[in-house]
Amino acid sequence: MLVKKWFGSNFEQLHPLMQQLHLNGGALNGVIQIKYAQGLPGWIARRLAQKLNIPAAGEHELKVQIEHKDDGLHWNRCFNQQSWVRSVFTPVGTADKGYWIETTGPLTLRLTVDIADGGWYWRCLSIRAFGLPLPLWLFPQSKAYKRIENGGYRFFVGFRMPLVGELLSYSGLLKAE
Repeated sequence: MLVKKWFGSNFEQLHPLMQQLHLNGGALNGVIQIKYAQGLPGWIARRLAQKLNIPAAGEHELKVQIEHKDDGLHWNRCFNQQSWVRSVFTPVGTADKGYWIETTGPLTLRLTVDIADGGWYWRCLSIRAFGLPLPLWLFPQSKAYKRIENGGYRFFVGFRMPLVGELLSYSGLLKAE
């Protein structure tokens, strides 16, 4: 109910399968693609990925467990049945005047959500690393979304630096278990 309460009347704009996932929680799985830039940008990306437990470039199995708890929406991602990335999304206010706080390891992001064609598109408002605020222009820009495609959950998470380009991304089409 956290998600429905945060979105209010906008919740109905989400695709019905997206609504179901965010009302009841669940598990998704599938094969995804991880990509890293070449050269120095790739080195930076691999260092960032290592801190977040994201594996090497290539195809990987991904399982995502979504749970609603009192402290927020928990997204636990498991790569290749061994490497976990755990995030907690805590709602603040409502969609018209609020945001979400995502905590993943040492990173804390303040995010808002845009809905387009029934999909959920994150937009980063601010970032903290190890509790210290960072100017958005200093940190890699993020692009993240999830939407329904052919009955599955298409998602994309990517980071890019101005003048450098894409650092890393991972994406795929997951199916509900």
